[in-house]
Amino acid sequence: MIYIGLTGWGDHDSLYEGTPASEKLITYAGYFPIVELDSSFYAVQPERTMTKWATETPDSFSFIVKAYQGMTGHISDFGPFEDREAMFQAFISSLQPLGSKLAMVLCQFPPWFDCRKENVLWVRYVKEKLRDFPVALEFRNQSWFRADMRERTLEFMEQEGWIHSICDEPQAGNGSIPTVLHPTHPDKTLVRLHGRNVYGWNDTKDGKWREVRYLYRYNKEELEEWRQYVLELEKQSKDIYVVFNNNSGGDAADNAKQFIEALGISYQGLAPRQLDLFD
Repeated sequence: MIYIGLTGWGDHDSLYEGTPASEKLITYAGYFPIVELDSSFYAVQPERTMTKWATETPDSFSFIVKAYQGMTGHISDFGPFEDREAMFQAFISSLQPLGSKLAMVLCQFPPWFDCRKENVLWVRYVKEKLRDFPVALEFRNQSWFRADMRERTLEFMEQEGWIHSICDEPQAGNGSIPTVLHPTHPDKTLVRLHGRNVYGWNDTKDGKWREVRYLYRYNKEELEEWRQYVLELEKQSKDIYVVFNNNSGGDAADNAKQFIEALGISYQGLAPRQLDLFD
């Protein structure tokens, strides 16, 4: 099965005309069967909040939960937690309310997290701590997929039971990775479409990277390219989860709906949608 959705649900204005913020997730779930939860990266979410989100969505809806930034080395300490054990325990506890609605945890490592022994050991440690959950792995440093390491990296992911987070992103130096169409888990594969804005990818000046990095709209030919890729991936992995992250300019929702149409998918069990007056 191919599941298509977006990263987050709050910023996709084309979905919400006059919708209160408190009702955006419910509205979102009328369009898409999955969502990537990004707020968990910045702060471990309270269990009551996760319970609320699980309750608001249909039984068939599922969440891809992004791992807290202290777990993936984006910050040098453990944030508000006393130590790493407390950090991991808090994150694991936060997942419990989702139950079967948890599609996977996404561990995205930063651009400076290169391929060396100590980092391999940390990846292995994270996987062990999250051993009770399906976990996806996404690198942001090219060293993991250079010619002499590509097959070893994929073999490592297979042996450790990682779900491969396959990316479409600009080729903009060491802080980006190529598209590697190789599932590493028989049941699940994640595809994250970040856009192809090569000029904005490394533009971090003034702290406005969110406004430019994902500023991209996929055209018809590019979506067709990915339609064929995804159909091939589905032959190798039971379920394919595709999330559009090209939302600096609000393009993700439109591209995701176009992609659903191109694949001829009609999802059952979505949340009821309020019909427009002239529908």
